[in-house]
Amino acid sequence: MPAIAVYGIPLSTYVRTVRLLLEEAGADYDLKEVGIFNGENTSAEYLAKNPFGKVPTLEVDGEVLYETAAITDYLDTVVASNKFSPSNPLSKARMRQIMAIIDSYFYPSAIRTIVIQHLIVPSQGGKTDEDAVKNAIAPAKTAAEAIESLAVGSPYLLGNELSIADFYLIPIFIYLSKTPEFEAITAQTPKLKSWWDEVNKLKSVNKVCA
Repeated sequence: MPAIAVYGIPLSTYVRTVRLLLEEAGADYDLKEVGIFNGENTSAEYLAKNPFGKVPTLEVDGEVLYETAAITDYLDTVVASNKFSPSNPLSKARMRQIMAIIDSYFYPSAIRTIVIQHLIVPSQGGKTDEDAVKNAIAPAKTAAEAIESLAVGSPYLLGNELSIADFYLIPIFIYLSKTPEFEAITAQTPKLKSWWDEVNKLKSVNKVCA
């Protein structure tokens, strides 16, 4: 087994995505904390690993990878024998489609706006921008319903087995479920609600996202 290090803050949704995969694969790894609120991610040392200063960054036997899609694809191959990627070409494409929806549409509205405004801004002494939150509900709902239309949901997004798509969506739901907008955003997503009830039982979720 290669020596694996994950750089990032434990609260990051994308760091959690990578850790969920590693936990479900039963792989050993070191979590090396890199703060994104105290500027550690913009240090020369970290920028040498990831020039964009984002998290997570993966280091495996001296080789460095960044961007979560690349990291999860690599880890799925190296430590999980492709367990978390469907063998069926269409199912695999659906997995990547869900991942792309989360990256491009769900994360910006759900996390960057709704969650940040409700959970982070007040904790830093600021006031929630209610207009920004209100304007983010519709795109977040659209994204959730798009994922619903692609999901099998029995019990996981793509069927009986966990996939990288599940690891992408779980951290989003962890945070979004703590906001008042969660019910409205998921009102028309019965499969995702059943999925949410199921993945909450996973030991890896309780360990990584508690």
